[in-house]
Order: sequence, then structure tokens, then C-alpha cells
Amino acid sequence: MPAPALSGRSPQPSLIRTLSPPALRAAIEAHVRYLKGLPAGTRANLSYVDLDNVNLEGVDLSEADLTGVRLAGALLARAVLTRATLYGADLRDADLREANLSRCDLRGACLRGANLGGADLSGCDLREGVIATQDSVDGFRILRHRTRQGELEHAVTRGARLDGAQVGGGFARVADLTDADLAGVSLKGARLNRATLDGANLSRANLYNADLGGASLRRAVLTGADLAGATFEGADLTEVLRAPPPIVYVDDAPLHEILEAHELYVGSDGRDGAAAKLPAVDFRPLRRLRGRRLAGLSAPGAVFFGMDLENVQLQGANLVDADLRGVNLRGADLRGARLVGARLSRADLSGARLGPLTIAQGRVLRTDLSRAALHGADLTGADARRVRLIDADLTRCRLEGCDLTNAELPDAVEA
Repeated sequence: MPAPALSGRSPQPSLIRTLSPPALRAAIEAHVRYLKGLPAGTRANLSYVDLDNVNLEGVDLSEADLTGVRLAGALLARAVLTRATLYGADLRDADLREANLSRCDLRGACLRGANLGGADLSGCDLREGVIATQDSVDGFRILRHRTRQGELEHAVTRGARLDGAQVGGGFARVADLTDADLAGVSLKGARLNRATLDGANLSRANLYNADLGGASLRRAVLTGADLAGATFEGADLTEVLRAPPPIVYVDDAPLHEILEAHELYVGSDGRDGAAAKLPAVDFRPLRRLRGRRLAGLSAPGAVFFGMDLENVQLQGANLVDADLRGVNLRGADLRGARLVGARLSRADLSGARLGPLTIAQGRVLRTDLSRAALHGADLTGADARRVRLIDADLTRCRLEGCDLTNAELPDAVEA
């Protein structure tokens, strides 16, 4: 026997609507025409549509209205959602790898279990938000995201860009933000207890009154970050990168003079000047080494984070374990360089020379990038013949036009 209806109350119609596959295709096609300024173009309005588990990989929905949309488990890898409205959207367990979510309105969106690896969330709004609908009996009713047994409590944002984003504490708590670009992000008062921020770029981030107790910040960048009132009790701050000193001295000599002597040594074939040995030195106060002649430089464990090294000559250099994250190495000559274990995430190596260096007749030095972290790096058009990339991390690495002839590649790439 069916249960009797509650006296005086009629069931409220669901705000969520369905859309047939042909109708969804038509809406996307009309939206593409809208973005291109073509006739019959219409901005997509998919607000409150049930699109759970839909395949929208690579689709361009820039500026679309996706308020309250259900996209749980959806395939959105490489999708373009720039400036889209995703207020209150359900994106749990969605595949958003390498998606462009820049300047999106993601207030109140549910991202539990979503994979945002390599996604661009720069300038987006991830603060808390609520949707209230009018109910004839209860007045205004707050819509809440569904909960499911066993779902992840946090989004996977490894390697994501969140520079300039506004992030609420609920999003940041118990988060995996490994290698995320959080430059300029507002995390004011955020609860980051036990969060994983290893290798994250928090340059210029607002961490005022943030709780980072028990968080892992190994090799994170805190240059220019506002840490007033922030709590770091029990946090792992191993190799954290803070602001560099204005001038670096090595054995009482300023760094720039040591490099000038090294260039003189290189240009004179060793007759003048002196070869530089600069282990674990912070080069950042120099800001740029563009076009400098630094062949044979010995700088293992040195810090070059974010510097401009375009067209630099570093043939045969020892840069083992060096920090080259985000460095501009366009057109750099790195033939024969030792870069074992170097950190090169998001580095620009387009057009770089990474092939073997001839040192005598029939003898060459190969560039060694074994165990190097190259996730998100750009090797477009680079000459990487015979390069050693054993156990290197090439996740999201751009390799278009890169010559890898006879290179020793990681197993995953060889497969």
C-alpha cells in the first residue's frame, strides 16, 4: 500500500531538468557559433541540467551558463570553460585534467573527488556559495549537494594553476595541491590542515590567518607571501623557498663578479678568469642570465626559480638537483649538461639544445635528465637526441616537434 501524502503539502517539482543527447549537441553547436559570432549562434544555457557522466572532452563552453548543473563523473578533460558560470555546480568525481577553467564562477561548486591535474583555474572564484529556491511551504529552501558513500573528501589538483583565484576554506581543507601554481591566490583564513602542498608555488599568496598546521610544504615557494597570523605548527617546511637576499656573496665575492670571471675563463679557453663552483647557491638576485656564456658551470643544487635564462650557454654544466622551476630556457644550449634530479616543472625549454656535446673526436657527453621533474614543461621543437630521461617525470610535458631520436625515455613514454 503506498504511503499517504503529507497533509497540506504537495511535492515540489525538481529544479534539475534533463536534456536529450541531440538537444545537448544542438546546444553545444549553437554555442560554438555564438563564440565565433556566426548566425544562429546562441549562448548555451545548461543551468540545472542533469549531465552526470556525460562525455564533453575538449568541448568549448566558454561563457556558458552552467549554474547548478550536474556533471558528477563527467569527462571534461581539456574542456574549455573560460568565464563560464558554474555557480553551485556538481562536479564531483569529474575528469577535469588540463581543462581551462580560468575566470570561472565556481562559488559553491562541489569538487569532491574531481581530478583537476594540470587544469587552469587562474582568476576563478572558488569561495563558498549557496543556491536558495522558493518553497511554497518552507519559504526559501537551500539546495545542498548530494552526498555519496565512499566518495573522496577533496579534489585532486596536482599541477593545477590557481594563480589569482579566490579560494574558500572548505575547498582548501585536506586538499592535495602538489605542484599546484597558487601564485597570488587568496587563501586568507583558509583551513589547510594536513593539506599536501609539496612543490606548490605560493608566491605572493595571501595566507593571512591561514591554518597550515600539519601541512606538507616540502620545496614549496613562499616568496612574497603574506604569512601574517598564519599557523605552521607541525608543518613540514623542508627546502621551502623564501625571498632571496638582495645580494649573494660566495667566499666574500659577489655572485655577479664570480660569473663574470667564469665567462672570461670560458671565452679565453681557460687562460684568464676562473671556473665557477657554486653548489647550492641562490641565483635569483641576478634575475636573468639571458645569453650568458656559462659553459661548464658547476652549480649542483642551485636555485634558478622563475629566472630568465633564454639562449644561455650551459654546455657541460653540472646542474644536478638544481631548482629550475618555471625558468625561461628557450633556445638554451644544454648539450652535455648534467641535470639529474633537477626540478624543471613548467620550465620553457622550447627550441633548447639538449643533444650530445662533442668533446673530442669520437667522444660525446650526453645530456642527462634522469629523475628530473619535467611535468608541465615545454620542449616544443627542442633537439633532445640521445638525451637520458630515465625515470624522468614527463607528465603534461609538451613534446610537439621535439627530436627524441635514440633518447632513453621513461617506460611510460616508450610504451
